[in-house]
Amino acid sequence: MDKLIYTAMTGAKWLFERQAAIAHNLANATTTGYKAEEQRLRAVPVRSEALPSRAFAVDVSVGADLSAGPVQHTGRPLDVAVLGKGWIALSLPDGAEAYTRNGSLEISVNGVLQTRNGIPVAADGGTITIPPDNEITIGRDGTVSLKPSSGAQNAVIQIGTIKLVNPPEDRLVRGADGLFRLRDGGAAPADANVTLAEGYLEGSNVNVVDQLVGMIAAARQFEVQTKLLQNAEANDRQAQQLLAGAR
Repeated sequence: MDKLIYTAMTGAKWLFERQAAIAHNLANATTTGYKAEEQRLRAVPVRSEALPSRAFAVDVSVGADLSAGPVQHTGRPLDVAVLGKGWIALSLPDGAEAYTRNGSLEISVNGVLQTRNGIPVAADGGTITIPPDNEITIGRDGTVSLKPSSGAQNAVIQIGTIKLVNPPEDRLVRGADGLFRLRDGGAAPADANVTLAEGYLEGSNVNVVDQLVGMIAAARQFEVQTKLLQNAEANDRQAQQLLAGAR
């Protein structure tokens, strides 16, 4: 009886959380570079001084689906898409690094190359500052080059290289801000094998149909857990009646 009650109770709780994760995925189905959240549930015995018959359902999350999303052409020079495996490194205000696949970049009022959220892109020299009146080109290896809009227009100057990394996927964890970090809080080394495509953006890898099917399945599983709790209550009531009649 205990196992039924506790497994159904905690299972219903985590199914509710799964529905929230699916809703979050659907809300980001068109977000550039978004990686879908994934969750898995399983029942485990409770190891404590409580009754050994008790078992809880727990969230055994695999974190995120890190497969690549569709690449779309934009033609904008500051849009870059990571081809295949890899990440764009960002320099956080606290000095730490974070990683993203959202390559929609812009130039701040101070000339710093940054994300749309105002986070500077990490580079071999810290960050990349773009002087005014220059045309920008981002190479496949992340090299940022400038060509003056006036004067010696044939002169091309390399001012820095965007840091591109490819750490093991099992070492990455998503933060509350949607960016990924290493579990140990360190910085991943640059990987020369990671390449970019200028004028392209990677879309979200959320499969809307799969997410809708998952939401329906989670709702039905939640109903099953609720019915199991009702059955456990009915069984308990009948057991009490049988025990009362046997006295």
